[in-house]
Amino acid sequence: MRQINFVIIFVICLALVLFGIENTDPAVIRIAQGIELQAPLAVELIMAMGVGAVLAWVFSVWAQLQRAIDSRKDLRVRDVRIQELEENVERYKAEIEEQQRLLPAAKPHQDTTQEAETGAYAQ
Repeated sequence: MRQINFVIIFVICLALVLFGIENTDPAVIRIAQGIELQAPLAVELIMAMGVGAVLAWVFSVWAQLQRAIDSRKDLRVRDVRIQELEENVERYKAEIEEQQRLLPAAKPHQDTTQEAETGAYAQ
């Protein structure tokens, strides 16, 4: 993937250099009323692309920051939910232990085949 990124950046830079060589004619930029800047067309367009790249980078950083904040909120919500579920499990365990203590002790299970053979079920 890095090689593909390198090739893309190299092609863009090569295109900018070739564009700059071909467009050396001066052009006037009117920034505001009465404020003008004169520079070669290639320099002006490269500066405009640079400003656009910086703005895209700032937007990217802002979007990553928002995602990080959202993921932290989600983690907090999950942590609270996990804590609630752990407390519920402990409470249910305690209830089950209490119910088991209240149940009468069961008689040991006898083998029905022995009883049938001995005639315990005879009429």
